[in-house]
Amino acid sequence: MQKTIGVNELQSNLRGVVNEVIGQHTPYILTLRDQPEAALIPYAEFLRFLLWKEADILSEFDTVLSELAEENAVYTVEEIDADVEAAIAETRSIA
Repeated sequence: MQKTIGVNELQSNLRGVVNEVIGQHTPYILTLRDQPEAALIPYAEFLRFLLWKEADILSEFDTVLSELAEENAVYTVEEIDADVEAAIAETRSIA
């Protein structure tokens, strides 16, 4: 079960709170002016969060890549090459 603690109270009880987070795996919500602003969680949970976030980002990237592949499937390699060459030529003429 998570607990909530104000930043000022945390300052005076830091060692005890950290020991509770580590030893009992109790997450703490840190508040500032009664508003939740941060969380103190065991390191293993933080690592799981990072892996989940990375998987979420990769999944989103795969979705976008798939959508782009569908949209671009109507163009031939020759058309793409011609567009790239035209863009290069236009860029060089501006510079």
